[in-house]
Amino acid sequence: MKNPEQTIGNLVEKSTTTFIGYIDKEGFPITKAMLKPRERQGIRVFWFSTNTSSNKVKSFRENPRASIYFIDKRYYRGVSLTGTVEVLETKEAKERIWQDGDTMYYKGGMEDPDYCVLKFTAIKGRYYSNFHSEDFEI
Repeated sequence: MKNPEQTIGNLVEKSTTTFIGYIDKEGFPITKAMLKPRERQGIRVFWFSTNTSSNKVKSFRENPRASIYFIDKRYYRGVSLTGTVEVLETKEAKERIWQDGDTMYYKGGMEDPDYCVLKFTAIKGRYYSNFHSEDFEI
């Protein structure tokens, strides 16, 4: 992969679903499908909206280690990014990624106590394409 930032960035932009992985309280890995990130900074930082009451948020408060996975189904390629998650409940973080229509999920708007932000920061990744995998640092 000549340019990870561009190659991975393009794959992320085409993905409609993100898979997020976390470790539950018994030490088992859990994978959950989520909507695509609301915002990203290169291939290092990704911002997601989610429910404060979710199991993943409870788990991230105990153990911030995580992975996210994006797939391009058409060409059967994907990327796994490993890093950490911060659970953010500040007004600034909520405003940053709030979108029109989010009241469908969070009836109380940005002030809804069940609305929070996950900020994922990657430290490394693994890219798969054409029957070949490649590790990379971020």
